Amino acid sequence: MDGFLNVLKPPGMSSHDVVGAVRRILQIKRVGHAGTLDPAAAGVLPVAVGRAARLIEYLAASDKSYRAEILLGMATDSGDAIGKITEQSADFPMPSEAKLCNVLEGFQGSITQRPPMFSAVKLNGRKACDMARQEKAVEIPERQVEIRSIKLLRISTEERKFLIDVDCSKGTYIRSLCMDIGKCLGIPSLLSFLLRTRVGDFRLEDACTIEELEEMGEAALLSPEAYLSHIAVYELPRERIKPFCNGLPTGDRTKQPSLLRVYSKGEFLGIGRYDLTERAIYPVKVYREHI
Repeated sequence: MDGFLNVLKPPGMSSHDVVGAVRRILQIKRVGHAGTLDPAAAGVLPVAVGRAARLIEYLAASDKSYRAEILLGMATDSGDAIGKITEQSADFPMPSEAKLCNVLEGFQGSITQRPPMFSAVKLNGRKACDMARQEKAVEIPERQVEIRSIKLLRISTEERKFLIDVDCSKGTYIRSLCMDIGKCLGIPSLLSFLLRTRVGDFRLEDACTIEELEEMGEAALLSPEAYLSHIAVYELPRERIKPFCNGLPTGDRTKQPSLLRVYSKGEFLGIGRYDLTERAIYPVKVYREHI
């Protein structure tokens, strides 16, 4: 029982809770997830089962897409609606569509952002959120992220909210993005709801709920290599299958990308690394059982 699952995480359930549910439904212990979603958020959560768990780290490099609702007039220490209120304002006009589009355009491309203090970012081996809950001083370093696309979808003047779609690189915090948008508008802001619509090749329209997974069982498992399309493909000679699966390198004088999805005659063998100095393909994660 090996493969990926495209799970639709509901609001109110943690990513760890989803892993627990998968373990219970499929009766298998080796389960992991990629790209943690906050408990209040919903959407695509890739889950790896069995041997596919050794490949889950490669999903972390995938781009992601989100639909985010931003509330104006309030800010919290966590950047979302469940945090402690740090600032409030009711005396402001709702920004026009033109102004919002202009501000959003300024966030497209490479930007610098600071993750929220209530986040899973680790500082000296400890999660920032754990330190923040203990009221310890938390100063998370800024990071460079890429906003591939950001679009205004709808404005609700009465509710003082607006809806955006975001395509972004790994490591992007949408809560931070929403707070920074508010700062550019000169209005306190927070993320009032978040839906993740894509992680790499995992898409919302293909995701299954926990209830659907209970009905489908093992039939819901997906072939893992199909969801690693951001990694280049390498075709290994048939006679090198056994050496590769046993951890041995294969020479190749042709320059290759540093990370490779290794196949032989259409069969997925695992992840390889090309060493330019040695001019050889080294196995990093072997998916096929040793032969």
